[in-house]
Amino acid sequence: MADGALLLGIDQSTQGTKALLFDTKGRLVAKASVAHRQIVDQRGYVEHDLKEIRENTVKVAREVVSKDPSYPGRVVCAGLSVQRETVAAWRRGDLEPAYNAIVWQCGRAHEIVKRPEVAGRDSAIRALTGLELSEYFSAPKLCWMAENVPAYQELASRHELRIGNMDAYLLSWLCGDEAFATEPSDASRTELMDLKTQDWDEELCELFKVPEDALPPIRDTDSLFGMTDFKGALSSKVPLHACIGDSQGALFGHGCLKGGEMKATYGTGSSVMMNSGVAIPDAPHGIVISAGWRRGGQKPVYVLEGNINYSAAIVTYLKDQMGLISSPSETEALAKMADPGDHCYFVPAFSGLGAPWFEGSARGMITGMSRLTGKAEIVRAALDSIAYQVTDIARLEIASSKTESVKLHADGGATGNAYLMQKQSDLLGADVVVPPDAELSGKGAAVMAGIAAGVCSDEALKEDPAQCRSYSPSITDEKRAELMCGWHKAVKSAIELGT
Repeated sequence: MADGALLLGIDQSTQGTKALLFDTKGRLVAKASVAHRQIVDQRGYVEHDLKEIRENTVKVAREVVSKDPSYPGRVVCAGLSVQRETVAAWRRGDLEPAYNAIVWQCGRAHEIVKRPEVAGRDSAIRALTGLELSEYFSAPKLCWMAENVPAYQELASRHELRIGNMDAYLLSWLCGDEAFATEPSDASRTELMDLKTQDWDEELCELFKVPEDALPPIRDTDSLFGMTDFKGALSSKVPLHACIGDSQGALFGHGCLKGGEMKATYGTGSSVMMNSGVAIPDAPHGIVISAGWRRGGQKPVYVLEGNINYSAAIVTYLKDQMGLISSPSETEALAKMADPGDHCYFVPAFSGLGAPWFEGSARGMITGMSRLTGKAEIVRAALDSIAYQVTDIARLEIASSKTESVKLHADGGATGNAYLMQKQSDLLGADVVVPPDAELSGKGAAVMAGIAAGVCSDEALKEDPAQCRSYSPSITDEKRAELMCGWHKAVKSAIELGT
């Protein structure tokens, strides 16, 4: 192993971009982060500025290596993890955006997936891609661009259009237009990739009006995508040797390399993901199948996954829209103060419900309020909603995989909330393990790059139990069933409200 070598992980997520330095044992050395604008209009459309994000990627890389004079010369490779279904279109060559990136949370393509010619293909799409037909994924968003963005139409007509999720754009920005590419974990979330062949499907491209010549080639997850010095931030160019979707990156970062191992990421939204091995699994509706990763030309790994639209973002809503808190750090104490006799539920369906419901028309609501319901009770119900949603998905994945015993590896900023983690353990009826470092997406990308570059091994992914926080169930099966029943009644009401 390279003595003193550092691995640089870039985690480009929904709310911001992080640069993370790890040593070759997978230990976090330094980090830097910067937020970007959430561009939301009166229709609720959610967008990101591609130029802002690309500049931020360089900014955080420069900031993290500036923390020690030796860092710029010690970085030996880099890996990139990205928000996945957020999709962009730009001009080949100079990377000039045709439009803002449309964020995964954005529901503007809801009407497109309801069209008879699209909705009638839902079963075929599920069989081909492993995904439910939903505006959540990239393809319907691209169809919206094809119908509503003149620059997209013009570039497509001149065969100068580039299309991709954030990985393809940032690879091109960091390594040059010749590095334009993607890999299976990101490509499988577009609703355009054949899960078996791991190639773009011609009929799906036609259905969603996507010019196939504008899509990036799909390469191995640990490919040498290109060389970069992050626009001068590093002393010399290093191999960008891994690129992965953030949720799959977190699964890899937890060391969940065997079938049946599971993690939940508590970010803006949540991804509940289980490694299902090298065979494409069966899955019930409500749970989707995606590519996990494909390394070194070996067989691809597949995953079962459910995604939640509003997870820790509900805490931001409590602060910015409702004014109930001034900082997320207040929520744990408030939840513990809440009256145990209050039984209100908060269903955060602000942009519909994701897995396992896939009801884009559902509307957010607080139900079961009484005279006992105050600020603390609403804050507690909001936190509980995160744990309820994760539990719904995790139960389906566990049943589908026929796994008898499971523990949930947890990551993301909200894992610092001890009340939420204990609630998660109680509702799921399983141990929840939180490693000391919450930056698992970036770690997964960085360590995968280090392994591919030959400077570290899978040992760098192992979690030290002594350093982890663990939570075990503390309620009865009867109480768990009662709580889940009330939650499902609340969800049903939210769905009925939107129909």
